Amino acid sequence: MGGSVSCCISPGESPKIHRREVELEECPITTAEDVSEDTGTYLQHISDRELPDELAQETNPSDNPRASTLFLNKSQTDVREKRKSNYLNHQTSPGLLTKKYSSCSTIYIDDSTVSQPNLKSTIKCVALAIYYHIKNRDSNRSVDIFDEKKYPLSREKIPDDYSVVDPEHKLIYRFIRTLFSSAQLTAECAIVTLVYLERLLTYAEMDICPCNWKRIVLGAILLASKVWDDQAVWNVDYCQILKEMTVEDMNEMERHFLELLQFNINVPASVYAKYYFDLRSLADDNNLSFPLEPLSNKRAQKLEAISRLCEDKYKDLGKSAMRRSVSADNLVGVKKTHAVLS
Repeated sequence: MGGSVSCCISPGESPKIHRREVELEECPITTAEDVSEDTGTYLQHISDRELPDELAQETNPSDNPRASTLFLNKSQTDVREKRKSNYLNHQTSPGLLTKKYSSCSTIYIDDSTVSQPNLKSTIKCVALAIYYHIKNRDSNRSVDIFDEKKYPLSREKIPDDYSVVDPEHKLIYRFIRTLFSSAQLTAECAIVTLVYLERLLTYAEMDICPCNWKRIVLGAILLASKVWDDQAVWNVDYCQILKEMTVEDMNEMERHFLELLQFNINVPASVYAKYYFDLRSLADDNNLSFPLEPLSNKRAQKLEAISRLCEDKYKDLGKSAMRRSVSADNLVGVKKTHAVLS
């Protein structure tokens, strides 16, 4: 991906090591305590080398599906204030209902699912999550490669207060939407982008702030599009979108992004699902409702057909599991019979 960087510890050595056949009695058993670091005969397990801090992995939301997402935690302060304000406003004037609710005659559903999210709504939620990251950041820790003043995305003059003024939600949304529409990326890629962004902030112990948010988001989108989509967008294609950037700058940023991620680009399905549902919770808290449409007869028949297909599939799986259980019981019975006869 961009730069020619190897993640191997010793690329000159082959993983296939020639082993001599010796007798079992001639092989002394050694432990980690018996071997000094100078000898090098003790090989550390790969899990010990790649995961030195298990506690940090457990609390990292981009790796552990049970850990709460960072953006949802950072948004809670604003959400509580909005709920308090809405409660006080409703006491004085209830106002009109802006949300659609199902009734006996009409059922409203949205087409956004965890496997096929709505693109526009997902990008809005991801932009809102980044907005809360910037607004409620702890400090201004950054890395030079993501500093927009040192590595500008355009030739326009950067204002002096660029590192102080927080961007609005609409500005972040327009930046992401432009990249996604030009590169024809999917909604799933937006969710993976947010996973990589929070993983970068956790691994590199940095903050996303006004001076670096564009390049961090660009690097996360660049990496997510290559990992998620089958037909990935090349770095030179992004240079056609951001015409002032060079391919060398794009490659360098991607290389640093991967190094800061420790080359961990794996996104488990459970982590992906957690981010999707947390984004929906963020949308509900900020009145960003997903588009709802009345359930039509054609859509109801389609859902019923899918439901029947799933029921038949689970029935077949249950029958096959029952057959295996019965055959195992028969095998045990045959063994017991042979034991009695013998």
